[in-house]
Amino acid sequence: MSNDKSLKLLISNDDGIFALGLRTLANTLAKAGHQVTVVCPDRERSATGHGLTLHRPIRAEMVDSLFHPEVTAWSCSGTPADCVKFALCAVLDTRPDFVLSGINHGSNLGSDVLYSGTVSAAMEGAIEGITSIAMSLASYTSTEFQVAADFACNLVATLAIEPLPKGTLLNVNIPPVKAEAIAGVAISRQGLRRYIESFQKRTDPRGKSYYWLAGEVVEDIDQPDPTHLPTHIPTDVLAIRDNYITVVPLQYNLTDVTSVEYLYNNSWFERLQGTRTTNEQSS
Repeated sequence: MSNDKSLKLLISNDDGIFALGLRTLANTLAKAGHQVTVVCPDRERSATGHGLTLHRPIRAEMVDSLFHPEVTAWSCSGTPADCVKFALCAVLDTRPDFVLSGINHGSNLGSDVLYSGTVSAAMEGAIEGITSIAMSLASYTSTEFQVAADFACNLVATLAIEPLPKGTLLNVNIPPVKAEAIAGVAISRQGLRRYIESFQKRTDPRGKSYYWLAGEVVEDIDQPDPTHLPTHIPTDVLAIRDNYITVVPLQYNLTDVTSVEYLYNNSWFERLQGTRTTNEQSS
């Protein structure tokens, strides 16, 4: 990691190269003196999860005039995860100190992280052993990204002084309020969001049917089973309601430790130990 105040930062997103949240984040960090490289999808790629482009070529080109003069920017035809892979392998000469993704226009709370291209871009950095941060403004209507960008600036400065373990991923959501209304920063755990979802059937001009996935949040569950963490640590969906900036450490290892222990010590597992395939039994 850089020893001086200037950090090497890679920024991506899923809202695309023209997104205001991206521009606010990149310009704020560049004005703070950091070396900023942007590699983002050439169009909106929200809810693409951790998808990769494997069956067609990825095209990329440099972008001028959108950002602060000190920002190097690339537009990429791939997914958010593609963008980070491409940046690390083909654009940057040295590894960045941090990978940032965002600022997403809309929250990434609870189970949203499973679908989020914003989180997946940051996750790609974490997989490569780089401390990474996913940033989201918890509103689809507000365009006040500066509070989130200023927090990102303070966060990377803090992490430069007090580094986190290698490959840590922080999922950060910022309430859509002015700086003076922020209640504080809450180290949180992932909550759960439930949606009513439906496929709306429509007809195109040629008379052929197509379907549009629609959904809205109907329930934010504050207290999922606190198996691994004490209940006084709030969920992100609860803390954001109280105007806290939520910081949730995530990991790409999805192993359910509690279930592993349960299955390993259960008679269910003992029965499986004696299971033989049909071919084995007939031989």
